[in-house]
Amino acid sequence: MKDLFSAQADAYKKFRPVYPQALYDYILSFVAERECGLDVATGNGQAAVVLATYFKKVYAIDTSAAQLKNAEPKNNIEYFECAAEHTFFKPHTFDLITVAQAYHWLQHEAFAQEAKRIAKRDAVVAVWVYDRFETDNKALNDLMNLFYFDIVGPYWDAGRKAVDNHYADLPFPYQPLPRQTFYIELTWTKAQIAGYLSSWSAVQSYIQKNGHSPVSLIQKELDTLLGEAAIQLQFPIYLRIGRI
Repeated sequence: MKDLFSAQADAYKKFRPVYPQALYDYILSFVAERECGLDVATGNGQAAVVLATYFKKVYAIDTSAAQLKNAEPKNNIEYFECAAEHTFFKPHTFDLITVAQAYHWLQHEAFAQEAKRIAKRDAVVAVWVYDRFETDNKALNDLMNLFYFDIVGPYWDAGRKAVDNHYADLPFPYQPLPRQTFYIELTWTKAQIAGYLSSWSAVQSYIQKNGHSPVSLIQKELDTLLGEAAIQLQFPIYLRIGRI
């Protein structure tokens, strides 16, 4: 798994949106036993912390030490720097394996083999991804499209195409369970929007090559469109879920 987020680990934790409870409730409705869960590519531990409410034990792994440094501690969570495709866990350990906003970075065949090794029989694998936010402000939507496609578009890793396709084309060799779409609903200011954009891996790649943040290129337009007001926005979440 590529490490594209260590450089902006602080921004990632501060500005990344929080997944809705309805998403977790839906996933957990398929999980009969709740002894042990695994959150893969956990980042700052956002999903792991929620899972820890429902499981006796949660393990959370990531290849980025910087991300793990920002992870929220909890008594029944253990964080490890570890690749998703090659773990140290014993066979038939987990009732649920989750991958939040990171499945496109994994080596899917190797991960599937490892998941089948460490998961219990009939365990659930749930992966999800959220797309760019939507608003009722057409001018703001157009500005975000300009930023995404034209300004930082060339700086996205190839794996970003899977996000644009909502994971529909990625291998998912598990017994499928019904898909469902969820939404993150937030009210953000221009500062929060700019902070969120700064957490994108493509923005960090742009900075490394050009020496300045591309967010500055749209700051005036953001100021004009939003001023000091906040705006409601919505991130659609696309879930793929199945059984081992």
